[in-house]
Amino acid sequence: MKPCPQNLGGVQILLGVCGGIAAYKAADLASKLTGAGARVYTVMTENATKLVAPKTFEAVTGQPVFLTMWTRPEDFKIKHIDLAQTAQIAVVAPATANIIAKLAMGIADDVLTTTLCAAWKKPTLIVPAMNDQMWANPVVERNVKTLKDLGYEFLGPETGRLACGTEGVVGRMSEPADILKTLDSMAAKLKA
Repeated sequence: MKPCPQNLGGVQILLGVCGGIAAYKAADLASKLTGAGARVYTVMTENATKLVAPKTFEAVTGQPVFLTMWTRPEDFKIKHIDLAQTAQIAVVAPATANIIAKLAMGIADDVLTTTLCAAWKKPTLIVPAMNDQMWANPVVERNVKTLKDLGYEFLGPETGRLACGTEGVVGRMSEPADILKTLDSMAAKLKA
């Protein structure tokens, strides 16, 4: 039996979901985080919505999902700034090569990248998922190093079967239970 998370109760988590096939695992992660007592605010890229419906995240978190910066906030707060201020920890799962590059270059052109740009002082966990050849690309490696040098934490990718049929190579997103454990450790540091 795996130990239950001890430190996530009441922690505000910003969950960024990108358009990788592993986005289905993010719904399980959101459910596990909510079950551990965290308050989860999901921000999805447009491509992520083509793989998993936003209603799935709303159902498992009990919170609205943020898809664009262009909806009128009910309380007249600028949502991406409000989310960045509210969140105590940010996690991007799955993190595609695209989002890693944008974060490394400071590009803020959608609600997720803009929110993460504003939340740069928050502990942030990046959970990559992409084709093994993409992960091995020197440009992706450089972007990952840039983010690590800036203090971003990384988990994975793992070895296993990829959606493209490749097997036994790095590129697979870490499992939600492992992400939960890492986030629990990050929450413990916040509470220390």
